[in-house]
Amino acid sequence: MKWRGFSVARWWSVVLKEFLQLRRDRITFGMIIGLPIVQLALFGFAINTDPKHMPTALVIADHSEFSRSYVAAMKNSEYFDIIGELPSEEAGRAALARGEVQFVLNVPAGFTRDLLRGDKPALLVEADATDPMATGMALSAVAQLGQYVARRDLTGPLATLRGGEPPFEVRVHRLYNPEGNAQFNTVPGLMGVILTMTMVMMTGLAMTRERERGTMENLLATPVRPIEVMTGKIVPYVAIGLIQASIILLAAYFVFQVPFAGSLIAIYLAALLFIAATLTVGITLSSLAQNQLQAMQLTMFYFLPNILLSGFMFPFRGMPQWAQYIGNVLPLTHFNRLIRGILLKGSGWADLWPSIWPLLLFPVVVMGIALRFYRRTLD
Repeated sequence: MKWRGFSVARWWSVVLKEFLQLRRDRITFGMIIGLPIVQLALFGFAINTDPKHMPTALVIADHSEFSRSYVAAMKNSEYFDIIGELPSEEAGRAALARGEVQFVLNVPAGFTRDLLRGDKPALLVEADATDPMATGMALSAVAQLGQYVARRDLTGPLATLRGGEPPFEVRVHRLYNPEGNAQFNTVPGLMGVILTMTMVMMTGLAMTRERERGTMENLLATPVRPIEVMTGKIVPYVAIGLIQASIILLAAYFVFQVPFAGSLIAIYLAALLFIAATLTVGITLSSLAQNQLQAMQLTMFYFLPNILLSGFMFPFRGMPQWAQYIGNVLPLTHFNRLIRGILLKGSGWADLWPSIWPLLLFPVVVMGIALRFYRRTLD
């Protein structure tokens, strides 16, 4: 059928041709199906802006029914997950610095005695406030828990202590970001996000561009070994990544006034590890992709879980356990902990090691995968 020169048959032939082309392009077809499923899973199940069951340690110098009642109230609130008791306030600070716990409850000696005397003693709740979103709702609940304990336990002859002001105070110390400035958490995280996007994309396009231009065959004909090709392509982008990291650090310090509590050398070493890990991902994706469009698609497919599951946009501990397992595989998760720990907490190497060794292991594993696919291109 024709209408003013328009042929439905020719038009339908073009439509069928495009469908056949999409079916042959397995990566693009996989993106069409996989990307909506991944987005639904992440946004529907993994993202939670009101995290609960966050690890909490206890430093209790006065074991009494009142301290036990307050701890029970914390558990019942579902915001706090009591993981154990520490011997001292210094041990609690160290656990917060290492990121092992989100909160520490300190009950001072003589708390019960002062409470019964009407001296209005104080409990201390210390929080790792590097991410204000992660601790905001939980900290707003701690004062209400004190009122609940007073109404529940101060009965009979002690009922007079409930009148007027609360019988004891709950003091909150927001460590590392006392003002709850979101920029102190977001700007350091932006370094990892920007490096992830640019490094993976640039290296992902590098080899596919050579393959499309026909220069890859010339490279494969030379006596250069696969490991030499891979590492040779990575080194120039390492310098680019360090330049980008320097620009972000300068902006963080002079524009956003992010505190620099740690070592500048540690920052650059962490950035170097992360850049190496990210570049190996780009090389691997370029080995899988057949053209630059596929490399771009794979880059976006890799970038989406990184930005959502690494703790950059949403609290890491607010995600379900399965999402945290996935997030712990991603190098951006560990780099966010490193850069925030160095800048905001002044963490030392002992505190940083739990996030350093995954960044050392990740590029080794990914480079092995890249070399395997690279060797396939030789056949």
